[in-house]
Amino acid sequence: MPAAVSGSLLAKSMARHHNHQQRGAAAAAAALPVINIGRLGDKDPAARALVVQDIARACRDRGCFQVVNHGVSKSAMDGALEAASEFFDLPAEHKAAFACDDIRSPVRYDTSSRDGISKARSFLKHYANPLHHWVDDWPTQPATYRKKMGTYAVEMQRLSVQLIGAIVQGLGLDPMYLQEKLGAGLQFIALNNYPQGSSRAGDTVGLAPHSDIGFITILLQSSPGLEVTHHDDGGVWTPVPAIPGALHVHLGDHLEVLSNGRLRSLLHRAILNTDEARISIASIHGAAMDEKVGCAEELVDEQHPRMYRESSFHDFLDFLPTNVKAYRRFVDTLKIDSA
Repeated sequence: MPAAVSGSLLAKSMARHHNHQQRGAAAAAAALPVINIGRLGDKDPAARALVVQDIARACRDRGCFQVVNHGVSKSAMDGALEAASEFFDLPAEHKAAFACDDIRSPVRYDTSSRDGISKARSFLKHYANPLHHWVDDWPTQPATYRKKMGTYAVEMQRLSVQLIGAIVQGLGLDPMYLQEKLGAGLQFIALNNYPQGSSRAGDTVGLAPHSDIGFITILLQSSPGLEVTHHDDGGVWTPVPAIPGALHVHLGDHLEVLSNGRLRSLLHRAILNTDEARISIASIHGAAMDEKVGCAEELVDEQHPRMYRESSFHDFLDFLPTNVKAYRRFVDTLKIDSA
């Protein structure tokens, strides 16, 4: 079986998993919120407030949620998965053209760990906002890659602004609080290809537990494999169902900093699927590369002293090479000693 899910196999895979997902989704969805965000843009403030309340509760209690009625078309999501699958199916020499040792490279393909968390995956990572600035650096094969992934990237950027507006409103800030930073900010897309796991070996970790930089990550997965644990879960891992049409959202390190600890970035991992290979597409959204993110002044007072130092995405990249042997959450290195 090829390492990647081919286009035809992807369609069959999604159909085959549908009934399984529907059965398994009920239990997981009870623990992981699924939020209809269709009324976030409602002109009725009361209707929007109810959705904001649901998002605020999910951020506080779980650190993640899934969204439906989000306005991203099925064709855009299917197209992105197809483009990713077709890229990973390319001959090795085509993918190797994007191999690079520099973790700051705007486009990078790799099959090994330089981050301390990769266990069994190949990946393609590239920047996406603004699209016109980066798209010419993206792969030209498969032929539709730039169009399909570009369409998806623009939709993710739009959705991130909407979601982060609701999240900061839930913190008591103005919904427009981060809009300017996001407009000029970083969008980092990571395509992950996980091989089929062995049922004899049991659950095998493809990507070790970690949290993401940025404010939020929006994730699309071809089949189940993502697992999450909240800081109140006592280390218990909860599978995230691949609900058809839904997108998974989780909080990043810089949102924990911005909230001055009111919210926590989500620890998550990827487990290899024993039925088949799996693809996920993560769109990470944050401030610009050199923009410092600190605690919102409105959330700092005598009862809530400043808990974190400022940092940028650039600082995170400087931190990564020091983190390979013993993984630490980047946000933990930013905590101010209260002693």
